[in-house]
Amino acid sequence: MTDRHFPAVSRLLLWPYFLLLIRFIIFKYPLSCLLETAGRWSPEEIRQGMRTANLTPFRTIHMYIHYRHSLNSLENLAGNLAAFIPLGILLPLADRRFASVGRILVNALVLSAGMEAFQLLSTFGAFDVDDILLNCAGAAAGYMLCALTAGTAGKIMKKRL
Repeated sequence: MTDRHFPAVSRLLLWPYFLLLIRFIIFKYPLSCLLETAGRWSPEEIRQGMRTANLTPFRTIHMYIHYRHSLNSLENLAGNLAAFIPLGILLPLADRRFASVGRILVNALVLSAGMEAFQLLSTFGAFDVDDILLNCAGAAAGYMLCALTAGTAGKIMKKRL
């Protein structure tokens, strides 16, 4: 596969990635639970979600680290990081306009904050600012991995030529 194929393939892979992300973050519970949640939706449910939302950065991360042996903490931390690594890889490959860590972070922030807001408003989950931080860190890690790999591949290709 040549370099000119990467943007097309990456754009093609972005759509299934977004669908999987939505499936595993927004619609992670069984359909019966989601229907039950939707059936009892009310402004009071949203107010309750606001009362239980974590708006303090690093609070949940600290709790997960502190109780790492008694909760599924490492899975939650790793999952939030890993979920956005593909975004940091696919976006710059799909379109060179996204080939900067700043643009990756902005897009990860908008996507993650949007999903957290949806969870809050739909009551399909809980709002947690730490999820946004971890998702952005995952996207940045994906971008760095992509940049390092591209840099190494470029050096190898120059040596061959």
